[in-house]
Order: sequence, then structure tokens, then C-alpha cells
Amino acid sequence: MKIKIDGNYYEGNLGETLLELAIRNNIDIPNLCHKSGLIGQGRCRLCMVEVTEGTKTKIVSSCVFPIKNGIEVSTSTENIIKIRKDIIMLLLLRTPNNEYIKSLAEEYNVVPPTRFVDVNSKENCILCGLCVKACESMGTNAISLVNRGTTKAVSTPYDDASKDCIGCGACADVCPTNNIKLVDKNNERNIWNKKFNLVPCSRCGKYYTTEQAINYVNKKLNTNEEPLCDSCKRKIIGEKFKESCQNIY
Repeated sequence: MKIKIDGNYYEGNLGETLLELAIRNNIDIPNLCHKSGLIGQGRCRLCMVEVTEGTKTKIVSSCVFPIKNGIEVSTSTENIIKIRKDIIMLLLLRTPNNEYIKSLAEEYNVVPPTRFVDVNSKENCILCGLCVKACESMGTNAISLVNRGTTKAVSTPYDDASKDCIGCGACADVCPTNNIKLVDKNNERNIWNKKFNLVPCSRCGKYYTTEQAINYVNKKLNTNEEPLCDSCKRKIIGEKFKESCQNIY
């Protein structure tokens, strides 16, 4: 299907969202709560765009809006830029010392009133929900969004060490503002007020994941594979591919 974005036509795939189509074609739409492999949430609202269908124009979150044949999309109208600036202003007030949010503010020329800025704030969480979504996707559900209003936060139950957390670090990997603290030291991992023993890669010896994470994955996949870090997995795949090519030729 043909989708018109900012005056140019692009070929879309059935089931794609506007943001996925834009990313695939190197069209810049800022976003914070989208991550490849996770379902869109429409939470941060930075990815708002204008969509015209027939005679009607509406503002939508591109990360959750499914593409349709014949629609026209505008990613940077005056109205959309104003919305983004307002959102960045709120994010900056919440996390005034976060480097990524500050870079967005500079890009969009957003300067908050100094009387509302807490220069000593250490807050980095923008409540995008990506960490919660990643934890849900793993099937562990160890963390969630808790409370409401100004006290809303991401936490484990009662802010205690969660019995369901396996220390996999998926939440920290997807966090766009590096808010989630994962500390690996002396073959031990500390995350969400819980300590885990780290397991070494059977090939290179690097300590890279927790016993609980390996056992959880093996149980889910009904396997008993030896522990291998991502780097060694890629090397093994490359070696097997090279070997298969040699056998062919």
C-alpha cells in the first residue's frame, strides 16, 4: 500500500504502524516509548503526527496507528511542533538533568521557566513504561507502574526485592534515559534491590548473566544449553555460516 509522508510516497506493509514505516525509511519522528520488538504504547506522545484521510485530519500517535492505503501524513506541522515542545517542556521539568531530554530540549529550542526547575533533581525516569513492557514480554512481571499523579513510579511490589525478578537486565537494556541501575561487580549483579550470582560464558569466560535467567530461559524453551554470551553466539553463527559456504563451494 502507498502512504504519503511529508509529500513523498512510501510502500507500507500490512500490519505496520506509521512509526515503523517511518523508521524503515529513515524519516525522523522523535519517540521515547517505542522499541523494536515491543508493542507500541502511545505513552510518551512525542511521536504525534497529523493524518489526513479524505476530508478529515486528525492527530495520532504514530507508534500505535496502523497504516492505511491512501492516507497522507505530516510529521512536522506547526501544530505538531507545538505539541512536541509542550511534551518536552514537561519531560524537562520532571528530569531537568537528564542528558537525553536536555538534548531534545536544545533541538526544539525549549527553555523552561527557571522558577519551576529543580536544579538538584536526580530524577531520570520519564514513565515511558518500556521497562515494564520488556519485563512483561519476558513473562516475569517483576516490575510495574505504581501510584498515581506526581507519585507515579516504576517499582517492584512494595519496593522490596521481587521474588519474580530473574536479574536478566531486559528492563535496563530498553530504558531510554539510563534510569535503571544495574551493577555487575565481583561476579555479582545488583538490580531492583536484589542480588544475583553471575554465570560465566562457557566459551570466553566472561560473566554475563544470572543463574536465574539461564534457568528461566531453559525451562521456557525446554532446553539445557550451555551458557553463551551474545558475542560468542554471534561468533559461532559466523563460524557455522563460513563452514557451510566452504562446503558449498
